[in-house]
Amino acid sequence: MAYFYWRERRIKAAANRALRLQNDTASLELQALQAQMDPHFIFNSLNAIHHFILTTSTELASLYLTRFAKLMRFTITNVNKDLIKLEEDIEALEIYMQLEKLRFEGKFIYQIKLAPELTGKVILVPPLVIQPYVQHAIWHHILQRPQDEGGLLIINIHRRGSALLIRVEDNGVRNNRTEMEHKRQSLVIAAARLHRLSNKFHVGTHIVEEEVLDEQHEHQGNRIIIRIDGELAPMV
Repeated sequence: MAYFYWRERRIKAAANRALRLQNDTASLELQALQAQMDPHFIFNSLNAIHHFILTTSTELASLYLTRFAKLMRFTITNVNKDLIKLEEDIEALEIYMQLEKLRFEGKFIYQIKLAPELTGKVILVPPLVIQPYVQHAIWHHILQRPQDEGGLLIINIHRRGSALLIRVEDNGVRNNRTEMEHKRQSLVIAAARLHRLSNKFHVGTHIVEEEVLDEQHEHQGNRIIIRIDGELAPMV
């Protein structure tokens, strides 16, 4: 009798853990969707489209609108997926940066450097993880520079052994004290989703933030490195 009681408790406990995990996952997916579809970004994008219609050309407005719609569709379609192809995530990331570059005309340029050995390979990564760090670099580092132009954002993706390294580097201002104490919501959500996936697939994931210094140890920019070890990022 005691055995059946103990067994029933174990089954209920396992079911409760599974339910909590499911609820946590759904909550993270919803938060990720809300973070990706930032109201300021959506409002500003639509405002930019309206501006292009009135002052520039309907052709440019149509291009912006097409890219904006494609990015929103990607976000809604992939936010609840554990993994997608790296090339798909890079495509969405480039659309996002094109939109921001167009909106903040002349204030920054960007580069995406994909290591040659990764070209044509099927590599799986969590969706919507890189973009929050890119958005953070643009809004809180590059656009806060005292200069109106000359901003630079570089995304470097390569392999080191079995690990996939995604490096987001900018030449913007350093994180201020308030920002260091209160992380942006989108970064917290991105880190939480990456941590959950690392537990699910039993692999290592790490996020490192560091300041870029010159030879005189003066601030030159900021760097975030996302490292994914093992089978979460298989190379096929």
